[in-house]
Amino acid sequence: MSKKVAFLQGNEAAAQGALYAGCNFFGGYPITPSTEVAEVMSIELPKVGGKFIQMEDEIGAMAAILGAALAGSKVMTSTSGPGLSLKQELIGYGCIAEIPCVIYNVMRGGPSTGMPTGPSQSDVMCAKWGTHGDHPAICLTPASVQETYEEVIRAFNLSEKYRTPVMVMPDEIVAHMRERIVFPEPGEIEVTPRKAPTVPPEQYKPYDTSFGDVPPLAAFGSGGYKFHVTGLNKMQDGFPTTKAEIVQAEEERQVRKVDANVDDIVQFEEYLLADAEVAVVAYGSTSRSARYAVNAAREQGIKAGMFRIKTFWPFPDKQIKALAARVKGFVVPEMNLGMCALEIERNAQGKAPILGIFRVDGEPINPDQILEKIKEVK
Repeated sequence: MSKKVAFLQGNEAAAQGALYAGCNFFGGYPITPSTEVAEVMSIELPKVGGKFIQMEDEIGAMAAILGAALAGSKVMTSTSGPGLSLKQELIGYGCIAEIPCVIYNVMRGGPSTGMPTGPSQSDVMCAKWGTHGDHPAICLTPASVQETYEEVIRAFNLSEKYRTPVMVMPDEIVAHMRERIVFPEPGEIEVTPRKAPTVPPEQYKPYDTSFGDVPPLAAFGSGGYKFHVTGLNKMQDGFPTTKAEIVQAEEERQVRKVDANVDDIVQFEEYLLADAEVAVVAYGSTSRSARYAVNAAREQGIKAGMFRIKTFWPFPDKQIKALAARVKGFVVPEMNLGMCALEIERNAQGKAPILGIFRVDGEPINPDQILEKIKEVK
């Protein structure tokens, strides 16, 4: 039996991926260029018994999904630059309270209102450093419509597995372009369930580390489970504490649950890198131009290859360090003023030069620009 095939926009694929992952609550607020996600969810969620709510603003939307997640729902919100800025305090709350949720953010020009209809890749640092304090960060950067569908599913799985907010950040080109997509059959892609408590309500502690770095999360109010949730540093029972040793251990655990599982979380693509002397590092729609440029370089006898970042956070440090030890140089095209390039510089530690192509004018980086920069690597 042939699989279902459709011609979808990236944002439409994101909504369909969320439904496949079991999303049953969406809280959002319209904002270009991500509004199509909310439009699709408003139509499709009621068909499967889910709930859609448009809140009064982006702050309310983030608060709504956190509340629904604590009550047992799988949740998502969608936004873009200014909305992501508004959500940051509550994203931090989701991190410290360890609430699984997915934030789908379409990157557009900024800062502030910037260029609402133009593509950008300038939110990737916001995904890790946007909210204050030390906290875990997982951010996925898809490069196609099919991959957007699949990465949204993976985002739900990671949020449930590690009990933390997860961001999916396509750029505007990926979000709005249309491509053929093949829908997986039910069960074909694994969907991670929430780890439920195995103790009775009277013994349950929402941050009980005897179960490991990721404690089970009960559905608040279901089956008699009621517990304290706070944005303050807390003890295992969820109530606030200022005891230095507890605060230190808690903060370290929350970051460790991601940092200790980098190999499980980080995904990437290597293209013609086996013998490459020049490594083009790209992500999102820019990687499509990069692939073309690498092919053109090969035709001209230049040994170029591409390292495509699928998981921006945690950053693929280990892989970039290994590349730096054997290539003549890096070419880093990105629609910002050098955010990824700085991470590569941190890992290269002076072993290989880094040549950047940085555009923030609302236009995509084309293959010819990348090819010319490849030729500059000596």
